[in-house]
Amino acid sequence: MRVLVVGGGGREHALCWALAASPLLTKLWCVPGNPGIAELAECTPIGATDIAALVGFATDNKVDLVVAGPEAPLTLGLADACAAAGIRCFGPSAAAACLEGSKAFCKEVADAAGVPTAAWRRFEDPAAARAYVRERGAPIVVKADGLAAGKGVVVAQTLAEAEAAIADIMETRVHGEAGASVVIEECLVGEEVSFFALCDGAAALPLQAAQDHKRVGVGDTGPNTGGMGAYSPPPAFTDALRDEVMARIIRPTLDEMARRGTPFRGVLFAGLMLTGDGPKLIEFNVRFGDPECQALMLRLRSDLLPALLAACDGELARFDLRWETDHSLVVVMAAEGYPGTPRRGSEIRGLEAAAQLPRVQVFHAGTARREDGALVADGGRVLAVGATGPTLQAARDAAYAAVGRIDWPGGFCRSDIGYRALSGAAPSPAAPAAPR
Repeated sequence: MRVLVVGGGGREHALCWALAASPLLTKLWCVPGNPGIAELAECTPIGATDIAALVGFATDNKVDLVVAGPEAPLTLGLADACAAAGIRCFGPSAAAACLEGSKAFCKEVADAAGVPTAAWRRFEDPAAARAYVRERGAPIVVKADGLAAGKGVVVAQTLAEAEAAIADIMETRVHGEAGASVVIEECLVGEEVSFFALCDGAAALPLQAAQDHKRVGVGDTGPNTGGMGAYSPPPAFTDALRDEVMARIIRPTLDEMARRGTPFRGVLFAGLMLTGDGPKLIEFNVRFGDPECQALMLRLRSDLLPALLAACDGELARFDLRWETDHSLVVVMAAEGYPGTPRRGSEIRGLEAAAQLPRVQVFHAGTARREDGALVADGGRVLAVGATGPTLQAARDAAYAAVGRIDWPGGFCRSDIGYRALSGAAPSPAAPAAPR
């Protein structure tokens, strides 16, 4: 099969890595890709949101399957345009992608489906939003209603923080038009988990869970990011909880989306809070998480390609996947300045030495090649260093040993990925707070 992956980050590198192992694959492209992906797929400089160019490329090259990595092309109608051209696309229609494209729509669907979630209100007027947070008190959560690249959520511990978030999102518009309205919701308390399920519009196939580390600093301090690391499986997410999430959250949502005439096909990513009252939905995403995707792909034993095809073709009810019993852990290495303005252009060395370690896989997320061939940072989150092991501690030790071999003075990482599952274990001695 001829497959086109859309995107150029660590998630897309992990998807290409998994797809490249399929015996069904005859040709793999990735647009725009990155230097790491270029070792697995042919990369072409087409923007991930240039829908016409993407469909034109897929048509010209007789692509059998388009796999959307990020959410933006899906909310812009990539799957719809592919369907009109007679090309399979793994990902939901633009109407179904509103589950991620609008926080308010997601909450409306959850309420209609009876999905347990936090109490919430949507506001278009900042004064009314401020009045509401004063009425409700803190802690409270303020979210940009639209897409904000994973950075539009503020968990405000004080009223002052909540009001500042409203001003930033709605008045300063730090996230652009995504902040034209906000969703303000109850602050849920518990363990946060990312859970994924493949969906074909009617049936859902549970994948695995992972736990992300959103804040930039050690001990979950500092501002939210797109994700500084992840591991799988989270010990708190038992098989019984998985079955409960499928029964109370995933399948009711699929039923509600079908009832609305917008059946959901693709991967449904449920951000969950494991509360004292059971699992509750924080929000839905309509694509694999990043860096959770890297952690999942490291554990997948089955061929990914037939599973994606089954989701496109409505055949998931007869499908199953096998997973390694091993644990996986991914450490994100980011450029100095992230999650603000990252400093681009710093040279990265030592990836070959890191990759020589057993059970290690380095995924490129924001890299580029200089004219002289040197690898340089070209984004905020730049590398995702992953490893597997028979225990989470072993996976963690292997990942941080690989981090220690990477020579990148312009980068940094968290030294405590996985600490919650390891009972508050101290940062690994192999993991400097900032790589050398």
